[in-house]
Formats: sequence, structure tokens, C-alpha cells
Amino acid sequence: MDAVIVAAGKGTRMRPLTDERPKPLLPVGTTTLLERTMAQCSPHVDRFVLVVGYRGEAIREAVGDAFDGAPVEYVEQRQRKGTAHAVGRAADVVDDRFIVCNGDLVLDDALFERLAATEGHALTVTTVPNPTEYGVVDVDWDAESTGAARVEGIVEKPDDPPSDLGNVGVYAFEPSIFDAIDRTTESPRGEFEITDSIELLLGDGAEIAAVEYDGTWLDVGRPWDLLTANEAVLGELEGGSSTGNGDDAQVPERRIDGTVEDGADLHGPVIVEDGARVRSGAYVEGPVVIRSGADVGPNAYVRGATVLGPDVRVGNGVEVKNSVLMAGSHAAHLSYVGDSVLGRGVNFGAGTVVANLRHDDANVRMRVKGEAVDTGRRKLGVVLGDGAKTGIDTSLNAGVVIGTGAATEPGETVRRDRGRE
Repeated sequence: MDAVIVAAGKGTRMRPLTDERPKPLLPVGTTTLLERTMAQCSPHVDRFVLVVGYRGEAIREAVGDAFDGAPVEYVEQRQRKGTAHAVGRAADVVDDRFIVCNGDLVLDDALFERLAATEGHALTVTTVPNPTEYGVVDVDWDAESTGAARVEGIVEKPDDPPSDLGNVGVYAFEPSIFDAIDRTTESPRGEFEITDSIELLLGDGAEIAAVEYDGTWLDVGRPWDLLTANEAVLGELEGGSSTGNGDDAQVPERRIDGTVEDGADLHGPVIVEDGARVRSGAYVEGPVVIRSGADVGPNAYVRGATVLGPDVRVGNGVEVKNSVLMAGSHAAHLSYVGDSVLGRGVNFGAGTVVANLRHDDANVRMRVKGEAVDTGRRKLGVVLGDGAKTGIDTSLNAGVVIGTGAATEPGETVRRDRGRE
């Protein structure tokens, strides 16, 4: 069985975080979105086929020719024309049953296990509170020929939904899907939709099993979604493993492979990778991941669902809360970073402070593709693109985006986005 993972999109809504990297390589926990999905598929597949496009060379370099002992092949989608078009690019290399998943989703392991165990074509469904906003799946619960409920049809964002089951967008297909893809016509929005290909399969009399799923389902499409994704993934560390004392009690996961100096306090689930250092006086409240080469303290406070990437520096008098700091970023002196995402190589000048809460207690808004969007988050700080820099004593207002390579002046209060096209 193969896994076809679509990782070709440009991720324009994630800018500036995707200015210099494909979205599937954004960090989540101790890995990336793409590699997390590959690890979940790994127990069930013999080969990976990655559909790449935007900055595909970065994916090739990150993943290589093998993953977890399974070979990796690459096919290119030069023009992004929809999911059916992307899956169709794999037709020349796939001749067995295969799983299909996008490389920017956060899901539970159980989904892939159930898909792999279900025979023939299969489609994952989950109950949604507002089905008019989803692709809704009509299911025959009495069908038994596939050993599971049978898909009767899919309707995109219907006014009168036939059910409350949303299409998760993760599938298992037999190679016959490629014939349906070849017959799929362009949708009104100018793309070739995999749901249209599935309708053609149904029209041919094919049986498609509906696989029920009630776990984590996150589509990481906008910058603040990366915080939500890391909250979910790091939340898994809270469960940890059994205490082994004869009951079902769980203890938080704690893995210390790096250096933790005397006088540093670690609480809750914390991972300190080999080559990382936590200096005396640092106080770390998990769930926190400190990647290899990162240096925390002395006298720093790190808390919430936080990921400190490789070679990150969090120095004296710095507090980091519920944030993602990507490789090589520095907040070395007297700063506050809350509910924020810092790209690679960002440098906070001493005294830089992030605001992450509006005085009116309303949700923070952030501009995406020129439009101010309600993020749904009461607490949200800032997003900085790779290489951005702040002058000393900079104040950054909640929801501000600083573009790739942009900078602020010393003592500046930044209330509007900076350095974005």
C-alpha cells in the first residue's frame, strides 16, 4: 500500500511564514506537518509518493529518498489545479491501493489505521456542527457489502444538507480512481476536484466505504492555525504513558536528552533534545519542546504550548508563552513573546514586548491576503517572517504581522503590519 501526500501548494494565506518554505515544512512539535503525517502513515504503507510543487526542492532535501525505511518517490504538480489534478500526477507510479492526504493537516493516528484496514475505496467522515460550510457526505448506514457504511454522494456546502457528516479530505483509493480523475472536468472555480472524481466513481457503480472519525482535525491554513496545531500536538504529551502501578493513571511525558543545569526548574511535559541547554534560573512549564541547539536562560520563563526550534536563543529576563520560535530566532534580553509565531532567524531587540490581548476583550483580528480576519482567538500576539528584526524597546500590537526581512526602529510602537506586499 502507498501513501500519496499532496504537498504542492504555495500556502499564500500563511504568508509571511511561507515566503521561503512550503507550508508542509512548518514546525509542529518535534517535527514538521509533513513528516508528522508520514510518520502516522508509516506503519501501514510500503512507499510514499509526495506530490510537490512550490519550493519542492526544500521538501526533497528535508525528506530525502527514504522515510522510516520506506522509499520515497516524488511527482511534480507544476500547475496547482485542485486535489484531483494533484492525485492524478501519481498515476504513472502508483498501481496499488493507496492513502491520500494533504501535507498540512493535523490528525490522529487512529484515522490512518482505520483507513488502511478498510478494504477498497474509502472516505473519512466526521460529524460537523455547521454542515452548510463543508462538503457533506450522504451515507447509507445499512450497507454491509463493504463491511462499513457506504457513501451515497457528496454535496459541497449544501443549503439543505443530507447529513451532518463532513468530508475530512483523507481517502483510500484503488487505482481505478485514476480513470475517474481523467474524466473529471474543471469546476466553476477552475480546479479539478477529487469530490467530482468520487461522484464519477459512484456513477460507475463503485462502492466507497464511509470511515467514521471523531478525533483531531486541523487544517493549518492561516498563521494562527500553526499555534492551534502545536497546542494539539503538544497536548498529546500531557497524557504521557502509564504509571505502571496497576491502574490506568497517566503521567506527563518528560524526555531530557540535552543539558539542564542545576537551578533550572522543569514542570509538566517537557522535551529537551540532545544538544539543547536549559540554564540555571530558567523556569519551564510544559508542554514545551526545546529542540537541539536551543539555549534557554539564565532566568527565563517558558510556558504554554511552546516550541523552541533548533538553535533558538531565549535569554535573561525573557518570557515566552504559547509560541513557536523557528530555527535560529533570538529573544536574548528582557522581552515578552506571547501567543506568537517567529520565523527563522528573527531577532528581538532588548526590551521588545508583544501585546496578545485587546483591551475590549474581543477576538484579535489579523490581515490575510489584504483582508482583516477574525482569528477566533481572544489571545493572539504577532507573526514575524524569516529574518525580521525589532529595534530595542519595540512594542508590537496584537495581530500585527512583520514581513520577511522587515525591521522596526528602536522605541517604536507598531500597530499596523510592516513590510508586507
